[in-house]
Amino acid sequence: MKIDLITIGRLKKGPLFDLCADYQKRIGWPLNLIECESKHSDATKANDDEQALILSHLRNDAVVVVLDERGNGLKSLDFAKTIEKFQNIGERHMQFVIGGADGLNDEIRNRASILLSFGQQTWPHMLARVMILEQIYRAQQILKNHPYHRE
Repeated sequence: MKIDLITIGRLKKGPLFDLCADYQKRIGWPLNLIECESKHSDATKANDDEQALILSHLRNDAVVVVLDERGNGLKSLDFAKTIEKFQNIGERHMQFVIGGADGLNDEIRNRASILLSFGQQTWPHMLARVMILEQIYRAQQILKNHPYHRE
């Protein structure tokens, strides 16, 4: 399974950067990090630009998973089974999308095969990056029957 993580902003050196790097090394699937950044200083123009950048990276032949507060929360086992289900029907590419502080527009949400939520709380998008990488790693380990995940 090829994985793209499409995000807004660049993660600077520090604890979250280190955690992301650690999970990126652990994930055995090919993983491509795409960091989208606008050059506009005006917030509205920057947000529009970021949305367009995300849309430009979405592929028609990929399963698109959008992290969004309107989405469904999945237990880790169900998340792993969802990835496995897509693999079993021949899907080979998944794209995970994390918006910025202003969220994502309807056009991006409508492209999603899955709207995924990490609960009703609001999470900083840089922390959400760590969280999705950990869940992708956990799903990989669950699918390998590795004892990393305990129920």
